[in-house]
Amino acid sequence: MTNLPSDISPHPDTIRILPLGGLGEIGLNMMTFEAQGQIVVVDCGLMFPEAYMLGIDLVVPDIAALTARGVPVTALLLTHGHEDHIGAIPFLLEALGNPPIYGTPLTLGLLRGKLEEHKLIGKADLRPVQLRQEIDLGSFQVEFFRAAHSIVDGCGLALRTPAGLVVHTGDFKLDPTPVDNQPTDLGRLADYGEEGVLLLLADSTNVEQPGQTLSERTVGEAFDAILPHCRGKVFVATFSSNIHRIQQVVDAAAKVDRKLLVSGRSMVSNIAIARQLGYLKVPDDMLITLGQLRDLDRDKVLVLTTGSQGEPMSALSRISLDDHKQLQLEPGDTVILSSKFIPGNEKAISDLINHLYRRGAEVHYETTSEVHVSGHACREELKTVHNLVRPKYFVPVHGEYRHLVKHRQLAMEMGLAADKALLLENGQPLLLSPNGHTLEERVETGRVFVDGKGVGDVGEMELRDRSHLANHGLVLVFLAMNQDNGAIVSGPEIVSRGFVPEEDSTELLDEARQLVCDMLAERSRAMLSDWEELRVEVRKTLRRFFNKRMARRPLILPVIMEL
Repeated sequence: MTNLPSDISPHPDTIRILPLGGLGEIGLNMMTFEAQGQIVVVDCGLMFPEAYMLGIDLVVPDIAALTARGVPVTALLLTHGHEDHIGAIPFLLEALGNPPIYGTPLTLGLLRGKLEEHKLIGKADLRPVQLRQEIDLGSFQVEFFRAAHSIVDGCGLALRTPAGLVVHTGDFKLDPTPVDNQPTDLGRLADYGEEGVLLLLADSTNVEQPGQTLSERTVGEAFDAILPHCRGKVFVATFSSNIHRIQQVVDAAAKVDRKLLVSGRSMVSNIAIARQLGYLKVPDDMLITLGQLRDLDRDKVLVLTTGSQGEPMSALSRISLDDHKQLQLEPGDTVILSSKFIPGNEKAISDLINHLYRRGAEVHYETTSEVHVSGHACREELKTVHNLVRPKYFVPVHGEYRHLVKHRQLAMEMGLAADKALLLENGQPLLLSPNGHTLEERVETGRVFVDGKGVGDVGEMELRDRSHLANHGLVLVFLAMNQDNGAIVSGPEIVSRGFVPEEDSTELLDEARQLVCDMLAERSRAMLSDWEELRVEVRKTLRRFFNKRMARRPLILPVIMEL
């Protein structure tokens, strides 16, 4: 690592790059660029909860390290409209200072729907961009360029900064035959390489995969091969944001004269937005309602829905359990899961497929048919981008830690020196100037949990308690104490939930109650008047008893009422 002089921070030609999410994980993508008293933010995404996050609805980045800078956010730049890149905006927009938001039309269209849902549309300054058009943001001049991905209107960014040109690929692949005939702009990437690139930040998701990612059109070919042989209803589940995939479903259904029924709130919303903006072409007479479904033969219907990840409350999951009021699966029907098995969802998806087969359906999915291709570049495509851009420095982004490591190794295989291929993690500030680079002391970053209407009011401690409750159950101890002299007025009464069966609990809880009574009798009047110390002693007594007697560790909550 090349160390810069100690005055690098105020140097006018220095930029400071701080990742707040998306490095070492899939989701939460958010990165800041700071120069000459200005900050621009690239993406502001969320993550769906992991298995241990009991009761959590969504996860968003912790931006305390950004707000602590005391530097205004000049702009929020969006690469594309996936949830892991725009989903956190409704929760963080005001904390960011309501900066202008730049993005392509579909990206802003999808965002507008989220802002309306949160009643924030009047506070947001949405500014559509044109590709290859430079936007002047003071210390930054920004240019959006086309990046083919598994969503329409994906882009990469070129940021001209006081330190030099920074290229951020966004999520991309080099699809030679995209459905919309809008391939990744390799010509512009080559132009940047000729101009001279200080830093390249590139998508690392598929760095472990050799060769090249298949074209999205191969999925359309798979639909064309499958649908003519289907005799019952056809259900296709995919991500509602994958407009290219949806267009190919529509086209394949039209070829075999099937009407289209759209199911799922996000699917209905995103299709409406894409049609309104001209990105999706669906004839009006092809769309049907649930009421019209009853009048059509089974082999004249295709149901397009969400739920490809086995989400418990999705329409497809309820259909697979014969628990949907309007849609039923019958023997001979076909289900196509046109999406990737996202890591962590394998069990839910496997259960979904098993339930679909129990209903008598034929199921096509990623491992049996070519009904899904990735939206991310494989190794040979990444090599192409490195060859075109030829950066002075490289930072891998968007991927789990092993992906970042392997992408760094790939960059060094392409000839970049080890001290120029930099491995960052969330919260690690990087300072860059034309003269060198340095890493600042790491700042604290993390995750903020969204639970219902609460944002950030549930933390790691609450999650530990929820886990404890889920794994070991709950024991409540009720005591009523005289607030003047500390005398026990009533109790202790002990109630359990999720700990032992109610019919087996009487003898055990009576014994536990007697132990608490014995402990209270041995304690001084002073201790009995210190409610917090009393709670601690009750927990200790019962924890030892339950562990010795049953090798179980329920969550013990003493409740002391003052009379």
